[in-house]
Amino acid sequence: MRITLINQFYVPDISPTAHLSASLADGLASLGHEVTVVTSRGGYVAAAKTESVEAANPRIYRVWTPQLGKKSILKRCIDYASFYLLALLRMVRLPAQEVIISLTTPPFIAWTGVFHRILHRRTRLILWNMDCYPDAAELAGVLKRGGLASRVMRAMNRALFRRLDYLICLDQAMVDLLVPQYAPRPSASRQALPVSIIPNWERASFFPRVSPSEVTKRPPELAGKFVVLYMGNTGVGHPFEAVIEAARRLRDRGVMFYFIGGGKRWPWLQEAKTREQLDNLVLHGYVAKEETRRMMMSADCALITLDSKMAGVMSPSKLHGNLAMGLPVIYVGPEKSNVDEAIRRFDCGVSLRDGDADGIVRFVERLLAAPEQRGEWQKRAREAFDAAFCDLRTLPQFCAILEQFAPAEKQQPAATQIR
Repeated sequence: MRITLINQFYVPDISPTAHLSASLADGLASLGHEVTVVTSRGGYVAAAKTESVEAANPRIYRVWTPQLGKKSILKRCIDYASFYLLALLRMVRLPAQEVIISLTTPPFIAWTGVFHRILHRRTRLILWNMDCYPDAAELAGVLKRGGLASRVMRAMNRALFRRLDYLICLDQAMVDLLVPQYAPRPSASRQALPVSIIPNWERASFFPRVSPSEVTKRPPELAGKFVVLYMGNTGVGHPFEAVIEAARRLRDRGVMFYFIGGGKRWPWLQEAKTREQLDNLVLHGYVAKEETRRMMMSADCALITLDSKMAGVMSPSKLHGNLAMGLPVIYVGPEKSNVDEAIRRFDCGVSLRDGDADGIVRFVERLLAAPEQRGEWQKRAREAFDAAFCDLRTLPQFCAILEQFAPAEKQQPAATQIR
């Protein structure tokens, strides 16, 4: 099959969607599909310099963007606009594709796939939904709920969903948010929009099980500490008030809260560290993907937060690497998210609601007091990754969906043979 993926970010960029797109593209190419990727030369953070076209399978088209960054809405919109235009030109120039899989960075980029299908009516369009707009912008205070911009965006969503052949969401909360708002109602002439939940993942090959001999010496600032790790973006959808309170209560217990990343709330964390004199709060900038596994080896458990208003709008991608490294998860956020579902299904951590500093402190104290029980949580975390959150489990689910759109002579029963 000829399959195209559309997403603004792609490896070697560090963004989660860059690596997810690459994992899917490589997996499909390994099965013999002819895979094309339309992406940008820009990056989630300081951009890597890359060639415009890489001829291989997958074949990668990197269109130009001004790479102005994310420091202002105007600069971000200019980057988005240039990617929309040049990605659209690339999509309409591609030979007929059998399936187009579009992510949601930037929002509404799936419309470039719609224009390809106008030219090639047999093309099928799959939306792999990562973010929900205008909901995310409204909750962040960037857009007025019910304002003109929000109404236009919702109208665009409704029109887009009428043209979709399949919707892939990350958790049940996302399904509950999107389908009632945008999916056309089934009728005598129209079937219901098919929907699947496929969680994000990490490559199993990148996260082999850690052996005792692999555990390296911890950085000096973490030596002898019980380390609670937060790795990734600290955006507006991630509250940290309860975390700061827990760090304050635990600072004399040898507990270190170790943040690796950046984002909108990073300055707030720096200010809170200074204000509360939290020597047990360490802030470290983003690291390359290749460094994440080594950094995780210094941790005893992982921390993930999500604002309750963001249920269904965002789906934290920090979960999967943490589980792969056998880190019990402390989650502070709403129910029905991908993290809450994983913890309840596999008993690999604790799921708390917004503001529950007491719950954070109690769970850390349990981990400190019971090394044997901590070992059981670590074991269940890795088992969760192997069972549900690695590419060996998720990519076959994509293949099963794609097989529905394959011509009979091209159907491949080898969906489980992904390398």
